[in-house]
Amino acid sequence: MDIEAFRTYCLSKKGVTEEFPFDETTLVFKVMGKMFALVGLERIPFSANLKCDPDRSLELREYHPEIQPGYHMNKKHWNTINFSGGLATNMLCELIDHSYDLVVSGLTKKTKEELKNLK
Repeated sequence: MDIEAFRTYCLSKKGVTEEFPFDETTLVFKVMGKMFALVGLERIPFSANLKCDPDRSLELREYHPEIQPGYHMNKKHWNTINFSGGLATNMLCELIDHSYDLVVSGLTKKTKEELKNLK
């Protein structure tokens, strides 16, 4: 999966926006204003930081060398995923979905209802 496919997939999810809140090279994807994915556009190979359940993070890192503790993030809750490595596209999409779902689960009841009502 390349950066354009990653971007398209993230933006296809309900309530997602993209922005550059930190600098002009760090692309952030948010659901209802909460970050779920972060990409350093200058980093080669292409990688992204995705939120992950802490227990699952440890397991993923143990079995997949493409998954490392989150670069410049809370390493308990974030992983850096090498998208140019050997992970299958369906696995990469599942990791994006997991990050999105974790953030959505932490939204307030009111915000979840707003997300649900988006077209």
